[in-house]
Amino acid sequence: MALEKTLKPTESELEILQVLWQHGPSTVRLVHDELSKTKEVGYTTTLKLMQIMTEKEMLEADKTSRSHIYRPLLEEERTQRQLLDRFLDAAFRGSASKLVMQALGNSNASKAELDEIRDLLDKLEGGKK
Repeated sequence: MALEKTLKPTESELEILQVLWQHGPSTVRLVHDELSKTKEVGYTTTLKLMQIMTEKEMLEADKTSRSHIYRPLLEEERTQRQLLDRFLDAAFRGSASKLVMQALGNSNASKAELDEIRDLLDKLEGGKK
């Protein structure tokens, strides 16, 4: 979808998208209940945000039943890639190595995570060890 290139979901919109990506098409009630597990949010706020997201063509609403069912029009991986690209450019001047060094330097990566990173690096290098 060409529209995805220009859409920049806010933090609140991303939280809603995360719920929909995880649970699939859902009612406002389900989305609200999931969001309420981690923060205080009003039902009408969730409803209004989802209506705005529908107007922005981030969501689509099926209004055939009393409880409208919303589904995301943005793909999870594509949205994550676009957000990461924007963040990488803005915060690290496009340097993936600076991002990775900062991320690894600020947290204690587990052995399993480091092994995953090594495997990814091996694949990116064409399987060379």
